[in-house]
Amino acid sequence: MKRACGLDVHKDTIFCATYNGAIHGPVKEYSTLTSSIRSMGEALQCEEVDAIAMESTGMYWVPIWNILEEMGFQMILVNPYLIKQMPGRKSDVKDAQWIATLLHKGLLRSSLVPCKEIRELRTYSRRYVKLQQRQTSVLQDMERTLEMCSIRITSFVSNISGKSVLKVIEHIVRGETSPEVLAGLIHNRIVNKHTKQNIMASLTGFITNHHKFILELALQEYELLTSQIDKCILKMEELCNEDYKDEMKLLLTIPGISNLSAMIVIAETGADMKAFENSGKFSGWTGLRPRNDESAGKYKSTATTKGNRFLRAVLVQIAWAASRTKGTYFKEKFNRLAMRKSRKKALIAIARKVGVLIWSVLFYKQEFNAQRLIVYDPGKLQAKMSYHQKEWDRLQNLLQK
Repeated sequence: MKRACGLDVHKDTIFCATYNGAIHGPVKEYSTLTSSIRSMGEALQCEEVDAIAMESTGMYWVPIWNILEEMGFQMILVNPYLIKQMPGRKSDVKDAQWIATLLHKGLLRSSLVPCKEIRELRTYSRRYVKLQQRQTSVLQDMERTLEMCSIRITSFVSNISGKSVLKVIEHIVRGETSPEVLAGLIHNRIVNKHTKQNIMASLTGFITNHHKFILELALQEYELLTSQIDKCILKMEELCNEDYKDEMKLLLTIPGISNLSAMIVIAETGADMKAFENSGKFSGWTGLRPRNDESAGKYKSTATTKGNRFLRAVLVQIAWAASRTKGTYFKEKFNRLAMRKSRKKALIAIARKVGVLIWSVLFYKQEFNAQRLIVYDPGKLQAKMSYHQKEWDRLQNLLQK
């Protein structure tokens, strides 16, 4: 490596330091404007810099990465936790020089930054997650407003976002307050289960104009979020069907994985498991593996580590669906674990197993095979058989005596 560059990135400024293996070049300060980033790249090209490293500080690194990557530099993104300096002896200038020094000596471990297609897909998938969270918040606001109106229909339904509740809210916004009319909007299955008298009683409330106004605003926001969610899903489907059709087919063979969860898994992992040495490394990256916290022969904590929170969330959802699928290994394993652990810990264990399967399916490019889940160690199996045989012989001798 001829000359390395380290960037200390902030919201409005960038500190740029170079290192040739002997001395540091002068540290220059640039702004985060596009023109300034391009001029920094041109200056680094004149100095024959071929590799640039920077910390993953929030989202500030993203535009800098995109521009400099397009200019032909070898980019390296580093976890700030791995290159921290001693407190009280650091500054922005020293941070940039320290990053450049570590890069030149090959002491930096790069974070996983996928290709442009995956970054685009990840943008859509993470926006989908954010929109889902906002939609849930809006539904909770509508439920609170209905309770303020003394409308208790949400106590008789399993899902607030069901068609029955939304129809009731739409008619209340239009001015309909009759319990008989509102009860006619409820699904017959709910009415038969809880009786029509109870449903009508739950729809008898005290509704004022300001309650209608708040419900109208919430309903409009909910419909807007639903439309945006559908657009995000459509964009994700277009990208996956174009570039990751084979990976989608492989992932869908695993129990609990739907089209949507498969797209999110591809977006977060990049669908290329060569970035991970083995399934254990992948489990650690997702944050589903117990941490190593041992001192003096004692384990202080076995809690899971921090990892990719978006991938971890979808793996837990997949694990929950798989553990409720009849006739699968996951359901049996979850029930056995839940007998001696809490259900939450059992669910995390199933999520880790699902992550291992995802790594195996994408790494070996083979469909999921349930018969391969139960693998016996021949040595251990032979040892168990010989032990039981000895015990049986001992009991036979005792009976003969």
